[in-house]
Amino acid sequence: MSRVRKAVIPAAGMGTRFLPATKALAKEMLPIVDKPTIQFIVEEAVKSGIEDVLIITAQNKRSIEDHFDANIELENHLEAAGKTELLKLLHDQPQVNLFFVRQSYPLGLGHAVLQAKAFVGDEPFVVMLGDDIAHSEEPLTKQLIDVYDQTGASNLAVMEIPHDETDKYGVIDPEAELADGIYNVRQFVEKPKPEDAPSNLAIIGRYLLTPQIFNILEHQKAGAGGEIQLTDAIDELNKTQRVFAKRYDGKRYDVGSKIGFMEMSMDYGLEHPEIKDEMEEMIISLGKKLEAKREQE
Repeated sequence: MSRVRKAVIPAAGMGTRFLPATKALAKEMLPIVDKPTIQFIVEEAVKSGIEDVLIITAQNKRSIEDHFDANIELENHLEAAGKTELLKLLHDQPQVNLFFVRQSYPLGLGHAVLQAKAFVGDEPFVVMLGDDIAHSEEPLTKQLIDVYDQTGASNLAVMEIPHDETDKYGVIDPEAELADGIYNVRQFVEKPKPEDAPSNLAIIGRYLLTPQIFNILEHQKAGAGGEIQLTDAIDELNKTQRVFAKRYDGKRYDVGSKIGFMEMSMDYGLEHPEIKDEMEEMIISLGKKLEAKREQE
């Protein structure tokens, strides 16, 4: 059985939920305090033992490549100015082999993953969506790799959500729960209406897939939203080889939404060595202002 050593990060979306900020800036480069969101994803991959990462980009996403590249002029300036701590930050990048390829047409997540076929070859691989940042003692990607090591099968991360939000996610129809929150799955359904949803266990942006998924994606018809949906292809894969679901019980931030982005920024700020004390004071002050405002109302 092949070891999981490759990850694919789709980063070709237009980021319309963060306009106008994303008109000229890749949404994956929006900073959580001082670190772009995509760096959190790459760091999770590295902590999970991934060696090679392919980032699927699009037009106007060049800033992602530049971020992970060296900037000799800036490094020389910082070194000459004696700003060793800032220079260390530039050098303290995730140690992983990074590759880039473009998705020329926005035809959906499934189509984006298909661009990784040559990169993946005949190996199992992980898909990591940049809108989901998972915070747990054991990285979420590593949890999926552990399931693969046990089962030799594809699996993906799920998490309980409010039932009335199922139309925002891919959802599973669980057949049975096995040990350690691993589910057999009857069906994977893309964005079902709440009244039609088979459960409230939603797919949250981490997938471990066998390379057979590419044969399906190459012939996959457009689904929800007129796009080639990865969830539909996974449901088809499940008909010929088992695809398990792994329940995730840690903290998850949907940084593709404004409120999720703000929540992640505040929580990360409270742990940041430079600003954590000031952040705590600011939050206490905001709490007092909100309480005073409610009293006035």
